Amino acid sequence: MRDETLLKFPCDFPLKVMGRNNDDFRSIVIGIVEKHAGNVEMNRIEERPSRDGTYLGITITVTATSKAQLDAIYMELTSCERVLVSL
Repeated sequence: MRDETLLKFPCDFPLKVMGRNNDDFRSIVIGIVEKHAGNVEMNRIEERPSRDGTYLGITITVTATSKAQLDAIYMELTSCERVLVSL
């Protein structure tokens, strides 16, 4: 079975991650993404705290090189107990 995707690689791809707004959540998420996608420039990271500051949404735009790379990032993000949602 072929891995099919509508994406053409390489491409910019936004990863959206949400978790509790703790001191190390941001660094954990960035560490996971950089493990698979290389160094992420600060201008490609957006953060949005929830209204009461309990949660933090992070969008990191990476240059995706393959479906396998994206799958690996999502697998590791979703297996991290600190990540509540990953889109």
